[in-house]
Amino acid sequence: MLYFAYQSQNDVMDPIRTVARSMLSLIGSWNGMAGAGGAPLRSMAAAYELIARAGLTHTRPAYGIESVTVGNETVAVVERSRFVAPFGTLLHFKKDVAVAQPRVLVVAPLSGHFATLLRNTVRTLLADHDVYITDWHNARDVPLAQGPFAFDDYVETLMTFLRVLGPGTHVVAVCQPCVQVLAAAALLAEDDDPAQPRSMTLMAGPIDTRINPTKVNELASSKPIEWFEKNLIATVPGRYPGAGRRVYPGFVQLSAFMAMNIDRHVKAHVELYENLSRGDIEKAAVAKTFYDEYFAVLDLDAEFYLETVARVFQEAQLAEGTLAYRGRKVDPRAIRRTALLTVEGERDDICALGQTAAAHDLTPSLKPYRKRHHMQAGVGHYGVFSGRRWENQIYPIVRNVILSAD
Repeated sequence: MLYFAYQSQNDVMDPIRTVARSMLSLIGSWNGMAGAGGAPLRSMAAAYELIARAGLTHTRPAYGIESVTVGNETVAVVERSRFVAPFGTLLHFKKDVAVAQPRVLVVAPLSGHFATLLRNTVRTLLADHDVYITDWHNARDVPLAQGPFAFDDYVETLMTFLRVLGPGTHVVAVCQPCVQVLAAAALLAEDDDPAQPRSMTLMAGPIDTRINPTKVNELASSKPIEWFEKNLIATVPGRYPGAGRRVYPGFVQLSAFMAMNIDRHVKAHVELYENLSRGDIEKAAVAKTFYDEYFAVLDLDAEFYLETVARVFQEAQLAEGTLAYRGRKVDPRAIRRTALLTVEGERDDICALGQTAAAHDLTPSLKPYRKRHHMQAGVGHYGVFSGRRWENQIYPIVRNVILSAD
């Protein structure tokens, strides 16, 4: 019923958005005939544009990274699929450079948004690295015949991607997958697998959610897992390739994130209207770019979502030493050769200070010179991996750790 109700509302809104887009086009024609048009037309256009934008998309936006500066040279970037699994693609941002660069796998969160949310992370890394990303698929578009995608399947997919890439790969994990990356590294290390990463950077991830619990942590632990399954899990409607699959809908996750900072989002849209009305296209474009990405949502397979809530947020199994992968205990103490960098944001209200740094206590076999922690002052969750402080203050540390371990 949850997905049906959402889809019904979306179907009702579609013709309204279509009318708004038509009016925008008509106003554009009036402007063309009347010159500048004036404030009344801009205000009307601003209102119609907000109506036309009032909705979510369910397809992956483009990364839009066509070139990058390497040294003093602008180099073209081409996306290539290196390996395709049922629920994710190992995507390569290929570029031709004269000198080989360290190979980096960016592990994107599977938490309601597409991996394109890390566009800025990837673009920054590309200057000095050969970059790949876990480009996760929308579960509602994965046929039921492909089977489920649970917590262990995520870990297995990471290990598969690392084996495809081969020895010497560095890993940069953002947010939720820090737990799975640490688990995969531990399993590969215990097996002395050549694919174990040379370094791993864990950024704003819930390694131990018992430390400084946030609203997200409190919500996850406030109700039994049965409540989440009953109230937040829906079945994909028949019109989609994944018809019949049980999912945690991306629109539910987005609603939860927005509810945490609803005043900020309302203010942002008021400012967007005002900027459009004034004709301040540059400022409006910044907000539109952000919300184009933010409102592109991805559904999670129900098993992955429910197991993540239970194993990561309710039971903190990795930190407790009880995490198992397909019945096999995960022991981070097996990690001896993979350099570790943890990064946290001072104002992170999703993954609080200390939760990611806990990885250092779990890896006592690593020599001190292979470990480093960085707390970035003045940033929230997204500032850890996107924006000026990421580019100018955090990234140089990530780059140095990768370079020293390569």
